[in-house]
Amino acid sequence: MRRLGAIIAGGKATRFGSDKAAALLNGRPLIEHVADGLRKQVDKLIVCGRVWPGMDCVEDNPFPDMGPLGGLNAAFRYAQQNGFEEVVTAGCDVVPVAHFPEEHTYEGAIYIDGHYLFGVWPVALAPILEQHLRNQDDLSMRSWIAITGAQAITSADVFHNLNTPRELAQYAAQRSNIVIR
Repeated sequence: MRRLGAIIAGGKATRFGSDKAAALLNGRPLIEHVADGLRKQVDKLIVCGRVWPGMDCVEDNPFPDMGPLGGLNAAFRYAQQNGFEEVVTAGCDVVPVAHFPEEHTYEGAIYIDGHYLFGVWPVALAPILEQHLRNQDDLSMRSWIAITGAQAITSADVFHNLNTPRELAQYAAQRSNIVIR
């Protein structure tokens, strides 16, 4: 099964106050830490919603500023055009990256309980998302999860959603040797 990794990075970072993806963690942009964690799990990696040097990038679809679902929809389109069966998603601001084994026992879509952007989404869901984006005012990941019946799974990892410079600084200070998987 071919997997596409998609970093969801089209947000405005209003709470962060600057470009969150470019914020430095251990001397490297945060998005690069996320990319490292996803690359090990996928056949190809893209960034959704923004341009990032050295990575293939796709614009949110059907429009910018639709939140994570616009990024997932763009990833689905890319996956359909390039022969991928699943899309593994991660936000550009959560570390470490959740690990989804390629050999799995679940059916359908899954996501990490409490971290909705960490998910594995069958590309067969693409037409359902297209229809949802055209017919719904609720563009939340929670509404999408309800529509798809995605299964929440737990993880032993502790994830850190770094929404402010202060949270990033606290996280970096707590970890003198951060190992990002």
